[in-house]
Amino acid sequence: MNLHLETDDDPRTRQFIDEHNRVSDAALRTPEFERDRDAIKALIERQDRLIVPMCRGEWLFDFRQSKDNPLGIWLRLPADQEPLPDAAWEPVFDLDAFCVSEGKRWNWRGAVTCPWEPTRVLLTLSDGGSDLLRLLEFDAERKQVVEGGFDTPAARSHATWLSRDEICYFGSIDRFSATRSGWPRVGRRLKRGQRPEDAAVMFEAADEDVYGFNLVIDPALSGASADRGLIDIFVAAHEIGVASAFLIANNGTQRRIDLPKEADFQFNHDHCLWRAKTDERVATGSLVLQRFDPASETALLGPERILFQPAEGQSIAQMMLMQEWCVFIISDRLRPRLMVLDLTRPDAEQREIALPADMQTVHFRPLHADLHLGDDTLHIVGQGFLQPPVCYRLALSDRSKLAEPIFVAAAPSYFDATDMSSELLEAVSEDGTRVTYRLVLPKQWTKGALPVLLYGYGGFDVPLSPNYSGVTGRWLEQGGAYVQAYIRGGGEFGPDWYRSAKRQGRDRAFADFVAIARDLVARGYTVPSRIACQGGSNGGLLTGVMLTRYPDDFGAVWCQVPVLDMTRFHLFSAGQAWMDEYGDPETPVDRDFMLGYSPLHNVRPATEVSYPPIYVESSANDDRVHPSHARRFAARLEEEGHRPLFHEFGSGGHGGDGNSEERAARAAMGYSFLRQTIMR
Repeated sequence: MNLHLETDDDPRTRQFIDEHNRVSDAALRTPEFERDRDAIKALIERQDRLIVPMCRGEWLFDFRQSKDNPLGIWLRLPADQEPLPDAAWEPVFDLDAFCVSEGKRWNWRGAVTCPWEPTRVLLTLSDGGSDLLRLLEFDAERKQVVEGGFDTPAARSHATWLSRDEICYFGSIDRFSATRSGWPRVGRRLKRGQRPEDAAVMFEAADEDVYGFNLVIDPALSGASADRGLIDIFVAAHEIGVASAFLIANNGTQRRIDLPKEADFQFNHDHCLWRAKTDERVATGSLVLQRFDPASETALLGPERILFQPAEGQSIAQMMLMQEWCVFIISDRLRPRLMVLDLTRPDAEQREIALPADMQTVHFRPLHADLHLGDDTLHIVGQGFLQPPVCYRLALSDRSKLAEPIFVAAAPSYFDATDMSSELLEAVSEDGTRVTYRLVLPKQWTKGALPVLLYGYGGFDVPLSPNYSGVTGRWLEQGGAYVQAYIRGGGEFGPDWYRSAKRQGRDRAFADFVAIARDLVARGYTVPSRIACQGGSNGGLLTGVMLTRYPDDFGAVWCQVPVLDMTRFHLFSAGQAWMDEYGDPETPVDRDFMLGYSPLHNVRPATEVSYPPIYVESSANDDRVHPSHARRFAARLEEEGHRPLFHEFGSGGHGGDGNSEERAARAAMGYSFLRQTIMR
């Protein structure tokens, strides 16, 4: 089926892209598109937004895009000043100017902080928004690239500082260094000026693993004895969400740390925190704390203490070990609850920190850029679809008083939410499972004719949660409703909710999603012709299935960077990592059930079925889900007499990254499509 479209440099591929881009540009780049693009661009570039800074040394740091810096600029402010938008922020690294000087497009991916010299960092720069990362040593005190410093080639990569002068570098620089999935498997001790391929190998994950990484903990920086030495932990991820951890001795020998392979885990210098994904040792979804003694020759981990065991509708949304505190968020029927535990007191009980009632979702972030540094101060950010983010500071290290959240700042309103509303509802899936979704309503709407944008993902244990967005606000202002679907396959309700939609259970995610669409109709909000579904990546698979399996339940389909051919996804390196999630196309039993829903293989002729309008969007440099999925699906639809809209953007990678105008244009193209379909 149009296999030449898998080859990027085939002239027929280029012709296909150019011709279809001209058609989609002509159809979607209307005057209304231009107004949306300009408005969304202005939202991205607003300088009065909420700032949640990171502290390094004597400075607070923030990265932002602006009209003058559409790619972005890294800024700093003295740490004793309030991080307000109108404070005296000074430029540290101008990404736009750097790209001009290099004649190449880089996108910001953050900075890796050296614990022993906190203003020394590795800038992490993406090649055009792709997964290929360059690590560039930068002195944030002197505001300059370090001459002769670390500068790695663009590759799938990550690194950890081993000392002021060495890093542990994981980079897919060649086949030996990468797993079969194309992610880094080999960790090397890299010195300044040394080529990565010449650096000594420290760790190796197996070729069939997904990736490897390491953790370095210096107990001396946490107030412990300096003679304990560094704690070095290597982790081999066997599948997504399945991993083994090893303590590395000074002589390089490895001791496996006795944790379930199916668990999320974290370490500090004397504790281990983990969340169970099966009932191998404790109830699924439980949160467990254990003492961690790297010096022990017998048991590295002490007795298990269960901090949380989920009831129905509960799960762990976030967890973190700090220097002296354990912090975690419980999602209680999608309502956040913040818990803290003092690790310095063996008899301490966890305590719930009261949160404002209107917070639909909450996350926390340490003030300091590395957990070795500073104290255990947190920023807590709460928000909702109609509630702009609000930041609070929680100073846990000050034990002279009971720690409570202190208001820091609130984001401005990006749209007028007066008379808009948001509510949690439930649909019933075909097997009787109750599926929660959140409906956000515009100010004015007509019963039975409400335009609804229904968003879902439903895979890889990824949880969705409400977030305040000026882009979504623009849709609401134009009279559309927005729905976020918490379907099986996602991580909203714990490991079992996720696991039930893996492999042969994938149909449950699809059934849950269409059940929500039908519930909206049954409640009288809308009709099928007014519902558009949207999703990207695994969500692109979801929307592709909605088109081919449930065409009568939708009025439009917005399919982004999608997985659509379930027989060939594994032939591209990143796809090897998804076989635990979807199945192995080379195994007949797996291939059979995947063919049952594979969108590319279930397209029917226009003489048999009328599909709703579909807009398929991809990126030329998407190195996670190859753009051939989108190309071949559009071509297949056309062969069967349908008329899809297809657009392949020249950059942005899998996440649709770019400068402020490029990001705005992608969203505006989709809104233009919706305006011409479900809003007509």
